[in-house]
Amino acid sequence: MERGACLVCGKPLRYFDTAREMECVFCHKKFPSNASCEDGHFVCDDCHAAKGLAAIRWSCLHSRLTDPVKLAREIMENPYVYMHGPEHHVLVGSVLLTAYHNAGGELDWPAALYEMENRGRQVPGGACGFWGCCGAAASAGMFVSIATGATPLERESWALSNRMTSLVLEQISRLGGPRCCKRNSFTALVLAVRFAREHLHVEMDLEGPIVCGFSSENQQCLGRRCPYNRLGAGDMI
Repeated sequence: MERGACLVCGKPLRYFDTAREMECVFCHKKFPSNASCEDGHFVCDDCHAAKGLAAIRWSCLHSRLTDPVKLAREIMENPYVYMHGPEHHVLVGSVLLTAYHNAGGELDWPAALYEMENRGRQVPGGACGFWGCCGAAASAGMFVSIATGATPLERESWALSNRMTSLVLEQISRLGGPRCCKRNSFTALVLAVRFAREHLHVEMDLEGPIVCGFSSENQQCLGRRCPYNRLGAGDMI
């Protein structure tokens, strides 16, 4: 079964222009949703991401890596971190905070990691298409916000957080659609490492080139147009 497909039957997902009230097949709670599979199965974001978030949390708490891409790739191999899904909205900021902390960045650890999970899980699946704001980009902005202590009333940290998000959004928009949670996550991580070096003065590691190992699981893969696809030789952005 393609890891981006329905968790119940494995069939492709379909998206609706307007949200419909749907019942989650696992928790049986009802939510407005813009997606279901071709057979009408709907899985809410909490049920979709629960085991993946636990894997992210455990891996970050026990990691000593200073390369957020390497850590992200390890976590992405977990079977409960699916090809696409809202768990990536937590994953990006979590691995950045972990690598930042391990590289000497000052954080209230592990409280910062728990705060990242609380914030990231509020960004719904499909935000890239329905909000025009990819959750991976927002997650990178959350990383900077937590690292700098930004609030809506701050000046410099507020600006840095929004700048981080905007840089990622600009780049993923240039790469074009359709969505790919792996491609957008890698892009956010690369840009955030550079941003932290320049603006937060913390040097995280970034080994390259990044070659994605998930292309075969993504029916909408861009192929050679993706900078991380094997056919494109893994050229980093």
